[in-house]
Amino acid sequence: MQIEPREHIAPWRIALAPVAAVFISLLIGSVLILWVGAPVFEAYGLLVKGAVGSGFALTETLTRSIPLIFTGLAATIAFRAKFYNIGAEGQLYCGALAATFFGTGLITLPPLLMIPFLMLVGALAGGAALAVPVMLKTHLKVDEVVTTLLLNFVILLFVGYFLEGPLKDPMSMGWPQAEPIINEGLFPSLVDKSRLHFGFVFALIGSVLCWAMMRFTVWGYEIRAVGLNTSAARFSGINVNTTVIRTALISGGLAGIAGVSEVAGLKGYLTLDISPGFGYTGIAVAMLAQLNPLAVILSALFISMIYVGADSMSRAINIPTYIADVLVGLSVLSILVSVMLTRYRVRFR
Repeated sequence: MQIEPREHIAPWRIALAPVAAVFISLLIGSVLILWVGAPVFEAYGLLVKGAVGSGFALTETLTRSIPLIFTGLAATIAFRAKFYNIGAEGQLYCGALAATFFGTGLITLPPLLMIPFLMLVGALAGGAALAVPVMLKTHLKVDEVVTTLLLNFVILLFVGYFLEGPLKDPMSMGWPQAEPIINEGLFPSLVDKSRLHFGFVFALIGSVLCWAMMRFTVWGYEIRAVGLNTSAARFSGINVNTTVIRTALISGGLAGIAGVSEVAGLKGYLTLDISPGFGYTGIAVAMLAQLNPLAVILSALFISMIYVGADSMSRAINIPTYIADVLVGLSVLSILVSVMLTRYRVRFR
């Protein structure tokens, strides 16, 4: 058996890769559903119904997709420059912590200014969280996968200290949570009597802006060039270290905004469980979208459907909710195999 690169990659192969990945993951997931003794078609029907079968279900799916879009964009931008940022979870908490610090009364502005201000400080905090790993990467060649991953745990301990100390809400009855964001800093609701907030619009705008930056700006060209061939980019005059640092700051900023959206848009206050792993799931979102900022929206919606629908499916026919994590993991593995087969062919000799 020999693996050879394809001389020409047809556009239909690129478009078909994520579709094939989703189909394969659902097919393998069917085996697991049968294993627990549940009917496959009924299970998937309940999953879809639980995700988009009613107005409430649809708004919950859209709400769940907001932080996934931001963390998916964070991974997409970083990975395009071959800077493997695994620390979006910690950067999300940094953004949430910054929004809590400034948004609980320290600064009071009209909503038209307060909301962008909180998003700005959240983005700066998320970017600052990546400053040390990216400097270690560019100046000392330290593997960013290790530094960004381990930094997540340090940041969580740091946030826990503030929630148990300086930022603890005296009215929280002993629970480790911060004071609520003032009304001027809360994201407006998009749909009455639902949790869907204006962060979804910000996420869509962010996706379009990231796509436009990657497609039409010099920064985007440099990011793509460094990701495709670092040596060629350096030979052509691109400052590789500067590009990687800039990319990391943008990536961390997007993850930080995800934290702001959860604090100021969904819960209204910071807790240690504000993220059930959005930073890590964002990597799956980016991989399923093949590092395309616009496709991140569809990828995040698909994964949100799985997580929201899995809860309904579990309640109806007693299937473990962990099937959602399995399906997401299978989707990532499937897209990796699909992309490999898109770019390479297997020959048996």
